[in-house]
Amino acid sequence: MSVALEDIVSLCKRRGFIYQGSEIYGGLAGTWDYGPLGAQLKRNIVDQWLKFFVDGWDDMYLVDTTIIMNPKVWEASGHVDTFSDPLVECENCHSVFRVDQIDVNKCPSCGKEHSFGQPKPFNLLLRTFVGPTWGSFEPKNGTHLTGKFEEKDRNNQIVLEFEMKELQRNNSVMVYDKQGRTYLRPETAQGIFTNFKNVVDSFQPDMPFGVAQIGKAFRNEISPRDFIFRVREFEIMEFEWFIDPKDWEKNFEKWRKDMNSWFKKLGLDSSKIKEHEVPPEDRAHYSKRTIDFYYDFPSLGFDEIAGLAYRTDFDLKNHQEMSGKNLEYRPKDGGKPFIPHVIEPTFGVDRHVMAVISNSYSVDEQAGEQRIFLKLPAHLAPVKVAVFPLLKNKPELVKKAREVYVMLKKDIGAVEFDDNGNIGKRYRRQDEIGTPYCITIDFDTLRNDTVTVRNRDTTKQERVKITDLVGKLDARQ
Repeated sequence: MSVALEDIVSLCKRRGFIYQGSEIYGGLAGTWDYGPLGAQLKRNIVDQWLKFFVDGWDDMYLVDTTIIMNPKVWEASGHVDTFSDPLVECENCHSVFRVDQIDVNKCPSCGKEHSFGQPKPFNLLLRTFVGPTWGSFEPKNGTHLTGKFEEKDRNNQIVLEFEMKELQRNNSVMVYDKQGRTYLRPETAQGIFTNFKNVVDSFQPDMPFGVAQIGKAFRNEISPRDFIFRVREFEIMEFEWFIDPKDWEKNFEKWRKDMNSWFKKLGLDSSKIKEHEVPPEDRAHYSKRTIDFYYDFPSLGFDEIAGLAYRTDFDLKNHQEMSGKNLEYRPKDGGKPFIPHVIEPTFGVDRHVMAVISNSYSVDEQAGEQRIFLKLPAHLAPVKVAVFPLLKNKPELVKKAREVYVMLKKDIGAVEFDDNGNIGKRYRRQDEIGTPYCITIDFDTLRNDTVTVRNRDTTKQERVKITDLVGKLDARQ
């Protein structure tokens, strides 16, 4: 059965994985909220990433840096000048689009042909303001602003004029002190670079070494789309691997292989993963070589889930020049100090969640009925085990089921108690959220202290002694 993106979105909403952000107010484009199961799935992916790329290494250091930074950071990084997408506006309906995502011969919104002007660069940085240094003028309902603005030089000569017209779209004015303007970070990497000297001074690491971070980033996307794939607020897992420049190719290849191993650990189908060597004209301004890792998403086809970039010394060199601080690394053997180069593996958390759910989405037939289930790897499943009393109106069964639940909760953690509806409906509910095992307490349990353990993927059942449950389930995680 072919799986469509709509199937994934429907399941995520129905079962509490992902909701539309601000849904009761009609939502906000490019924003999504994680429900209880989605938040747990995301947490499990993040925890596995930390174990795989951070905790198992002696030379990897984890940091957590601020979202709002000194605006000079983004000037030095090149984002203020170059972080943009090509935007076009329909002259008929005034809808805006990324020019590389549409057929420019016909407007997707109104259908008018040849209605687009020349593309203009649209900077994706999301501005914000710190401190009481700004104000705004916005019309009330039914009113509008008009007027003329003039920019004058020191000789009081007009260099730019701007007139607010009665019917102009987005009719509002903001006034602010430039000293209070900054940005919500578009990437987490710069917090690592600005703390490079601090980490070196505190821990004196040998080269090569890495600094990792997981955190939120923000991009003012022109056309957010495709569920949680392209959004305005997202989460990144990445690290900067600091190296001697002569070793960049060796280190690049090492992390390329490790990233492929990571996708296997997530259980992603290898036939749905491919590498894309990014040509020079499409690479980011800081990159000398980039490989994007693509996953075959439902309805979208192959698109980016992670990236591997050789950033050279672009960032540290620019920060050294703009800040005036020495960011060179001094080898412990007395060698000549140098600015390290960087290999950067980057992973989109939200796209990982989307890929894991898509990869796990399965359909089969049980007892003549279609069954939808998530074939999640046990170590990623938000609920590891569900415990049922066969009948909720039999106190002795409920009591015993609670005892088993409390025991498993203590040892396994992610355990759910469910006594709502008949046993078949409970199985289907747990199948849809990817719970690997369901345990049913029945009347035989009261006689011989055994329970029924049902496997999600095969639906096969076996009797297991309660005293053996933890050991058997732990071995299958």
